[in-house]
Amino acid sequence: MTAPLLTAHDATGHVHLIIGSNPLASARCTKSIESGAKPVLITSADASLHYSLLKKTEDGQVEWLKRDFRDEDLRGLGRNQVDNVVDAVFVTLGGKNPLSTHISTLCRRLRIPVNVADAPNLCTFTLLSTHSDGPLQIGITTSGKGCKLASRIRREVAASLPPNLGVAIERLGGMRRRIWEEDHRQHDLADPALESDDDAPAQKSNFNQLVLESDYNAAKTRRMRWLSQICEYWPLRRLAAITDADIDTVLQSYTESRPSVNPSLAPLPATGTAPYTPLRKPLIVLAGSGPGSPDLLTIATHRAIQTADVILADKLVPAPVLNLIPRRTPVHIARKFPGNAEAAQEELLEMGLDALNRGLTVLRLKQGDPYIYGRGGEEYIFFRKHGYTPMVLPGITSSLSAPLFAAIPPTQRSVADQVLICTGTGRKGAAPAPPPYVKTQTVVFLMSLHRLSSLVDSLTGTTPRDASPNHEANTAPWPSSTPCAVIERASCPDQRVIRSTLQHVVSAVEEEGSRPPGLLVVGWSCEVLKNTGGGKWVVEDGFQGFGELMSGSENVVQILSEETIHDK
Repeated sequence: MTAPLLTAHDATGHVHLIIGSNPLASARCTKSIESGAKPVLITSADASLHYSLLKKTEDGQVEWLKRDFRDEDLRGLGRNQVDNVVDAVFVTLGGKNPLSTHISTLCRRLRIPVNVADAPNLCTFTLLSTHSDGPLQIGITTSGKGCKLASRIRREVAASLPPNLGVAIERLGGMRRRIWEEDHRQHDLADPALESDDDAPAQKSNFNQLVLESDYNAAKTRRMRWLSQICEYWPLRRLAAITDADIDTVLQSYTESRPSVNPSLAPLPATGTAPYTPLRKPLIVLAGSGPGSPDLLTIATHRAIQTADVILADKLVPAPVLNLIPRRTPVHIARKFPGNAEAAQEELLEMGLDALNRGLTVLRLKQGDPYIYGRGGEEYIFFRKHGYTPMVLPGITSSLSAPLFAAIPPTQRSVADQVLICTGTGRKGAAPAPPPYVKTQTVVFLMSLHRLSSLVDSLTGTTPRDASPNHEANTAPWPSSTPCAVIERASCPDQRVIRSTLQHVVSAVEEEGSRPPGLLVVGWSCEVLKNTGGGKWVVEDGFQGFGELMSGSENVVQILSEETIHDK
């Protein structure tokens, strides 16, 4: 079955023709009015209307024509701007009524959108089961296969959302406009309304690109980039609770290109603010939260989440893990956005030290494992120097678990006998030296997708565009035919795997967009269990989860993988 094209249609001022007098006709009129359209109702002269619909006709909200439908109505009752052609037709008589078939045929011939109740074959469009919360509109369709099920799915989706999300979206929209207006006075910035639409499947491929102080063109849009990162990384529950005071705090703290290090300034206002009197000596815990799924937390880390007095979390810790934090516990999320990682790290350390000096238990919650590119060793030294020896709890590192969830065995007899874990970004954004090609080696690159093009260039022996003056070419370049995979949001319901080769992976990510956080796996082990099927790349969307192990659990993820092969 071909998937229908879903759109958000602006019907302000349009003329909708509704045929019938049953309760469904009343519902169609109500929907038209809510969308800003003008409904015109045609019924037989002796038809009786439901009270609410009759009231709308008396109030002038609905124009009621007490006569039979005429063919010329389609080209005579509409707006002058479109030569009096109606904008849409709703037939509520049912599919078995001959008039329904007749009207549908006429509408198709005139290219007028038509909807016929209980007759998908006579419709050119269907209405979605919708949830509205201010500017937030969520629509569910089963493509005519089960409208009652669509309604239930819509209710359950709506129930899973935090309250007041629509109000928060209004605030964030105002924040976006305010940033643009304030920064426009200093820089000639494009109107944010010209940015990508809601249907963008992912962030742009340069979403996490490093912003250097010397990069004027990127720095002048710094605050808008920060806002994009907030929308991407803050948990929905926290976004829904955002206040005008939060907006002012964020705008003020992000005004300067390098935010001040102030332990009293939380980059994300705390979700819990109740006073706490410590009953034990101060403790700092460095804990890894694993690759993403809360089902992969260690028992020790889960216990630390439940018992901590203050939690300082990395921005990449996903919402399902943050949702395990008790509401009474203050949570601060690192403001490590491109261009201010060092200052944000210092700020977080000072906040932790301040809490420890007040006798609290502090949990420093990290993505993956604290000691695998998580700055765990640096933080251990910092707190120990100030008299607090950290307790370190391991986490499942994404560098080894993400390939597993993507059906890539990093080691395989006769294929790969070595695994190398690298970073794609060194200190202050510097590009590390690329590893030489070893055919039996699998290389996992963390923090690399924002500079994927340059990384691939350096691997294959081409001088990368961000190379330093002292750049040395790779003495053992990788063949461009080497298989690789981009794995994003590993173990989360929206996990995505892009399988390709070094020759095509940059084009694949540029076309498919970015879904951070992600990593790159390179080596011949990438095609042991799956391959691109002969195309330039293949996209696998979704994560099957642990359903068979956790039947009945609320955390079961049962999203089956969908694959799309790109041959061109």
